[in-house]
Amino acid sequence: MIRLMLVDDHAVLRDGLKNILETEEDIHVVGEAVSGEDALLKVKQCQPDMILMDINMPVKNGVEVTGILKKLYPDIKILVLTMHSHEEYFMSAIREGADGYLLKDAPSDQVVAAIRAVARGESVIHPSMTRKLLAFHQQKQTEQEDSTLTDREKEVLLCLVEGLTNKEIAGRLYISDKTVKIHVSKIFKKLNVKSRSQVVIYAVQNQLVPIPPGS
Repeated sequence: MIRLMLVDDHAVLRDGLKNILETEEDIHVVGEAVSGEDALLKVKQCQPDMILMDINMPVKNGVEVTGILKKLYPDIKILVLTMHSHEEYFMSAIREGADGYLLKDAPSDQVVAAIRAVARGESVIHPSMTRKLLAFHQQKQTEQEDSTLTDREKEVLLCLVEGLTNKEIAGRLYISDKTVKIHVSKIFKKLNVKSRSQVVIYAVQNQLVPIPPGS
């Protein structure tokens, strides 16, 4: 069961999301917050596994709160659901540790699927954000810090960008799940990232891998 907390200052949106999510047998909405500060107060009481976080809120916005919560409760997954498609919001949220970034125009079934994916430890990024990120950085010259990655680690990195799970990576590369975990851990350390979302952002931003098909 995924224990989910909704953080959004629009009551109508919260009610709509709650009605949709409560029909799913594996998702339980354990709390709601109307602002960033409200979320910080309620998270200990609600003890969610995941937070569905808006960005545009009074006093403390969703990006600020994401950073604070990730420091206090690193095991809580945070999926940003926002109307903001600007690169600066996207990059800021990922830097603060967000595990996924969806736009509010996403259909409800995509939101539900994203919640489940993030709960499994996968990264979820709205396709349009990946395209914008690539376009934004395609003229930028960057240091090729990937030179420290081995050929196998580069293969694993490409799989991560494609959104494959550890099990799927193991199947594609004919290695064990344990070996995949070791490679992923080394990639995180070498690229100085903390999540799969950050790996994807870093890889695309620095043009280490081609853009995933369909993005």
